[in-house]
Amino acid sequence: MTVLEDGLIALRREIHRHPELAGEERRTAGLVAEQLRAAGLEVTTGVGGHGVLAVLDGSADGPTVMYRADMDAVDVRYNSLDFPRTSPVFDEGFASLVPDVAHLCGHDLHTAIGVGVARALARDSGRVRGRLAFVFQPAEEPLQGARAMLATGLVQKLAPRESYALHCAPFPAGTVTVSPGHGLPGVDNIRIMLPGGDAAAGAVVSEVARLGTVAFPQSVADYHARFRAVLDPRAAATIQESVSVAQWTEQTPEGRPVVSVMLKVWPQERFPELRARIEAIAARAGGHVEYPYGDAFPAMVNSVDLSTAAGRHLSAEFGPESVLWGRASWPHNCEDFALFLREAPGAMFYLGVADAETGMNGAPHTRDFAADERAIGHGVRAMAALLTHRLHQAGASPATSP
Repeated sequence: MTVLEDGLIALRREIHRHPELAGEERRTAGLVAEQLRAAGLEVTTGVGGHGVLAVLDGSADGPTVMYRADMDAVDVRYNSLDFPRTSPVFDEGFASLVPDVAHLCGHDLHTAIGVGVARALARDSGRVRGRLAFVFQPAEEPLQGARAMLATGLVQKLAPRESYALHCAPFPAGTVTVSPGHGLPGVDNIRIMLPGGDAAAGAVVSEVARLGTVAFPQSVADYHARFRAVLDPRAAATIQESVSVAQWTEQTPEGRPVVSVMLKVWPQERFPELRARIEAIAARAGGHVEYPYGDAFPAMVNSVDLSTAAGRHLSAEFGPESVLWGRASWPHNCEDFALFLREAPGAMFYLGVADAETGMNGAPHTRDFAADERAIGHGVRAMAALLTHRLHQAGASPATSP
């Protein structure tokens, strides 16, 4: 293990010990900015809240490639999967000191890896033929931070040609999964306003539930099995389209029932059809539909060409056994990296952080989420190699080339 990796594990543990919810990432952003300035990057803080934007200019002119990491933690009460515990405690000595807040989605690792990539390439800037923009994003969990950072115009001003990110996943540590043309679903929030009582609401809930095509995992073992399915050609063929439905019933101050619906949908082109079907369900019950957030939030769609090129390059650099190939989209989570991909094509990769021998499950949002910290070093090496390669490739042609 290198001195850099030791420092990144210490950084990860410091962030893990002091998790901050969306919009509150002041301390984490300060740690990030301090390390990046010390490495010689040009750093801007307070971007779209507590976002950090850092620029590394290389040894020659060239295009800009962006790398993004997210920083916020999870509210354990409302945003975690209450499965039976399967893992021992792996954060002894650096467990969260904040009640009901924890890094259950691996953003502490994402942040440490992003800092590590920036520091490694700053020390070896001769490999950088162009400019790298490192985006440390707040408020990913509520899907707000990317939009807020983009609203400042600072990311667009850098005109990135391509954009990349990593996310922890329950695959073996030492692997990276590429998913050409796949990604994560879009999400739509719908309120069905009804005139009747509980019976009417119950009937509507039953009808809407039948729109779903995938049920949520019921245990860590089930979670792992479903993640493995995206790698298997035959299993993946059965989930090329997916609709995940979550519902809850409330009442207006006047006592009228309201059914709130969250749809996670792949591919996103199905949103108009599903909205029409829910509007018809509401109308048959004498109600109507409202869309509290307006348009549906878009799906995160990885570039086919750039994902494939990344997989081939990482296979050549680290061995084919280190690269897994996703053949479907995980249907249960969303990602606001989708908005960055709309600005500049690219991909998010799954970083394997699980270790079956020790029991580290690597399953984000489970209450006993645990990650093999050796994945931090692998993530840094993989992304440093990829980003420098992509700068070379993108700079070789006026158009992005695989």
